[in-house]
Parts: sequence; structure tokens; C-alpha cells
Amino acid sequence: MPWPREISLQGGNFSLTKSFKVNITGDPNSRIFIGATQFIRRLDGRTGLFLEQAHLTKINEVPEAELQINIIRNGEIKLKEDESYQLTVVSNKILINATTDLGALHGLETLLQLLQNSSASFYFPNVTISDSPRFIWRGLMIDAARHFQPVDVIKRNLDAMASMKMNVFHWHLADDQGWRIEMKNHPKLNELSTDGSYYTQEEIKNIVKYAAERGILVVPEIDVPGHASALLTAYPEIGSKLAADPAYTVKRNSGIYNSTLDPTNPKTYQLLGEIFDEVCPLFPGDYFHIGGDENNGKEWNANPQIQEFKTENKMSSNHDLQTYFNMQLIPMLKKHNKKLMGWEEIMTENMSKNAIIHAWRGTNEGQASGGSLAKAAKNGYQTVLSNGYYIDLMLSIDKHYLNDPIPSNSTLSSEEKVKILGGEAAMWSELVTPLNIDSRIWPRTAAIAERLWSEADITDLNSLHKRLKTISWRLEELGISHIRNKEVILRNISNNQSTAPINDLSNVCEPLKNYSRNGGGKKYRMHSPLTLFADACTADAYDAYDFDKAVMAYLENKSPENQIVVTDFFRKWIAMNGQLIDLSANAPLIQPLLPLSESLSELSQLLLLKIENKKIVQPTILTNLLEKCNSKKNADVELVVYNSLKKLSEMP
Repeated sequence: MPWPREISLQGGNFSLTKSFKVNITGDPNSRIFIGATQFIRRLDGRTGLFLEQAHLTKINEVPEAELQINIIRNGEIKLKEDESYQLTVVSNKILINATTDLGALHGLETLLQLLQNSSASFYFPNVTISDSPRFIWRGLMIDAARHFQPVDVIKRNLDAMASMKMNVFHWHLADDQGWRIEMKNHPKLNELSTDGSYYTQEEIKNIVKYAAERGILVVPEIDVPGHASALLTAYPEIGSKLAADPAYTVKRNSGIYNSTLDPTNPKTYQLLGEIFDEVCPLFPGDYFHIGGDENNGKEWNANPQIQEFKTENKMSSNHDLQTYFNMQLIPMLKKHNKKLMGWEEIMTENMSKNAIIHAWRGTNEGQASGGSLAKAAKNGYQTVLSNGYYIDLMLSIDKHYLNDPIPSNSTLSSEEKVKILGGEAAMWSELVTPLNIDSRIWPRTAAIAERLWSEADITDLNSLHKRLKTISWRLEELGISHIRNKEVILRNISNNQSTAPINDLSNVCEPLKNYSRNGGGKKYRMHSPLTLFADACTADAYDAYDFDKAVMAYLENKSPENQIVVTDFFRKWIAMNGQLIDLSANAPLIQPLLPLSESLSELSQLLLLKIENKKIVQPTILTNLLEKCNSKKNADVELVVYNSLKKLSEMP
């Protein structure tokens, strides 16, 4: 994963021994030595062979090596770079041929995924693969403003991105809840707008270098003119509010705030220019994201001076005023060889065609939300899709996977389709901390990575789920903590008692979706606990997927074998409820789970009678229990086996 463009499996295999070595030829960037060394260490960790090769440091170091990596030239960290590779495994030799070292790194990741084993040995199957990406922008955005994400969180996610052949890290660094960049020339931003949590400039440089070593471009974001509470807490003089209004403060809740920069004040552009002068050199890439979203215009509308400016400059709307603001930023960024990127709100009639439009609300033609991605392409803008890839919404893998930037029914011309650079998973951090963020990003982002790399007709959901089971736990090799940290949260809930029954319940529950958990941004504050049951649950409950499949099979064929698979789930949930009741005597955090657990247990008992003993159960009783199971008022989760339980309840 992602599935290669062309793959041909041959007979036989390449058997691994401790003498296995790697050799590199050609004229690559030095990052290939780091990548190849990491490949050796990861391979050794999986096989326990005590491989003899230590570090790769130079070209043609081991000419007789079994794995030969042939690279023509140095790869650049930019869009449209050649990322293709060809991988050939035969019984006595493995070849990776690539134009650039970036392609070779992708080839090494594919080779690692091909590792197989018998009862006593490890091997690679003989295979020929020719591979290259469908889209050139395959990104992940991490919001470090709402909840600060330390350096180790960023680095482990960069490693995971590289393993899935993703090539753009979008770093959201400033918002209403915090400013996360060290500012040596404007220290007030760190003193007043960070709560003490921000990245030093040296840390930023180190992360950018770390990303480049993995073939990943870093795109920073400073969100303006809205989402500016943190910035205006330090520099209120460039804000748009009236003097009599309350002072700006760093926000403790999520949501949309009125805090907006004043686009009529020359000091606004002076400060932003100075900020860009200090921040842009930290990021050598070609792009800078200026946000531009969710400016509600309330401060502008209430400010007579700003309204007078609009009238004098014949601006009919706040959109015109924001376009004016955005256009002032273009030369500031061009000074540092940066292209402006912003959320779809920046796309107005007079916006420069050189800007990149980041579509987060509308996607494609015919959609009620406006089809901003297609509209941007038709209007001549390069554009990137995030609508459908908002992983903080806790939607299913299937929804993300089947969301194509260019769907099969697209009416865009060939020239317009080229404007669609790709897509980007968006991890907004209102409800994530370093403890649970990985479980919100992975493994669903691997499915998004495949959508953006692989051919459009790679859409088999059964294949996706089967492969993800392996990909998910392999991500732990790279430090991703989505599996191990779940146990940390469960122990907190159980008060260090048995976590097995809570885990069983979590595997049929998912957090409330589409921001409903946070009640419009009012329930959770930035310092609220995220160590609760909803934080242990994931967007794709493991047992729910298997139970739904089992019920479907049983309804099609009520064989004894299919019946046993279904009824085994019922027995597990009945036992689980009893265990949770016992644990709750010394674990207050289990109490909110009991109404849902008890309803599931009672319904399971009745369905067992109905299925095994063919007893008639009064429909009203089943309906009442189903209604309780469908409640979304318990522990910020929903029971996602509800639909299958309903089908069994309604079964004749």
C-alpha cells in the first residue's frame, strides 16, 4: 500500500540470509544512504537475522551486494519531481532502478512490504513492479496550534508518511488558540500567544531537514486575516475591533471567532512582512499557506474606518476586501521565492491565478457545496483537495478511500484536470493530544495515500481492509502509537484493572462524528481531558466491520456455520457487560459506559433466543432496546453495530 501501477508476480522467491547487503550506484542525493540504512535496520528488526551490514555511506560500497539500487540523479524536494521506480526480485538478485533517489526510497518501502515468511525463514517473492504516482500532491496537514504537537510526534508521522509514499507535510502553525513559531524579532508572540509551547527555529529547521531526508516537502501555514486571536493578543494594534471592545485573548475553545487583522492599516502589512522575513527562510520549499478561511467579517462590518476604506476603493463586499489583503501578501512571499496557497475562500474574482486553492468545503461538479475544487480548476487555478479527507471528522476509511479528486463522472477537460495537484488529509487538533493523535491519523491516512498514488480503478474495499490490517501494525515499527496508546487510555478508564471488556466495547463503538462530540466547539476546551472512552475508540471499529460482514453472510445463508459467527459476538457482549459492571465498582470512568453496554447485552440475549431457540420476541421490546443502542448520549460515542442489530431484530 499504495497499490503499484504495474505488478507481476513470478514463481519462486529470494531467500534472506544474514549476509544480505545493499549497494547504491549513480549520482543520488545523500538522503538515499540514510534511507537505505534505515531499510537495513527495519529489515533486521523484522527478521532478527543480525544482518552484517551497518551503515551505507558512499556509492558502490558493496558491488557484490544482493540488492542493487541504481539512481540516475539527485532528486529535488519539489512538485513534479520524478518519483517513479522499477523493482525486480529474482531468486539471487534484487534491483531497484529509479531516475531519482526519491523514487528509490519509494521502491525500498515497497520491498519492505513484500517481506514474507515461512515457519523458519524470511523471503521476498519474485516479482516485477513498475510504479509512479497518479497525483503529485499527496499530503497530510497537522494542526499544531489548537493542541501543540511536540517534535517527536511530527517526526514519527513524517516516517509514517514516507512509508505510504506521501510527499507534502502541511504544518498549521498559528490560529486563535496559539502561535507556535519562535520569533526572535517579535518575542511578544512567544511570551503572550503560546502558553509556552512552540517550536524553536532550530527545531523547525531540524524537522524540515528530517522531512527532506524522507522526500517530503514542508508547507507552513500562518492563518490570516481571520483565526488571528493569538497574533492579535500580542499585537492588538493591527486588529479590526473597535477600541471599546474587549481585549483580544488566546482562545481556550475551538470554533470561529471574530478576531481579524485590519486590512486598511499599513502597520498590518509591515508586521506581516517582518514575520514572513523571519519565517520564510526556515522553509526552503516553494509554497506558503496563508489560510484565509472562515473570516466572518463581523469586525470589518462594525468598523466605520474599514467600511469607509471599502467605499473609497469601490469594494462591494468583504470578499473584495480580503482579496485586496491577500494580494498584498503575494510580493512579501515572492521576495522569498514562495507561492501563496490558501483555503478556498481566497478564490475571488481578482485573486492572482498563481495562488493555489485548497478546497475544504466543496469538491466536484454538481455538489451543493459549490464544487470549489472543480471551480478552481475551471478558473485556471492549481488546486488541492481536502474535502472528504478531514480525518478529524471520524468518518470511515471507506468514505475517504472512495473520495477521488477526479471522479469518473468528471466533466473537466484534460487541461483542467492537470490543475488538480492531488489531495491532503487534514488533522485538525481540537480533540487530539500527543496521546491520541496517531489513532486519528492512522491507518485511515494510508487509505487516502493510496487514493492519491494508485490508479483510479483501485477501489476494492475488501482488499483495502485486508491489507490495512497488516499496514496498521507495521506502522508501529516507525514509532506510530495508535495501537499501543489505546491501552494507556483504557488503563486510565479501568483504574488499572483489566482492560479487556472496555476494549471489547470500544471495538463496536466509534466517537461521535462531524464535530458533534464537541457541541459546536463549546464542550471541550484546549485543556480538557482527552483520556476518555471516546479517545480510545477509533473511526473504524474492528469488531463492527467483522460483525457487519457476519450478519450479511447469515442473512444470505442461515447455515449453522454462519449462525455461530454471529452468536459468538452476542455471547462476548453479554459477558463483557457483566465484567464492566464488576470493574465499575472501582472505576468511576466506566459508569458512563454502562447504559450502552447493558442495552447491547440485553438485546444480544434476546437475539440469541430468537436465532438459536427460534423464540418469538415481542417487536416492541426489541424496538425499545434498539432505540437505547442507537443513543448518542453516552460517553460521546455511538454503537456502530446498530444497523446490523436492527436487521437481525426485523428478521422474520
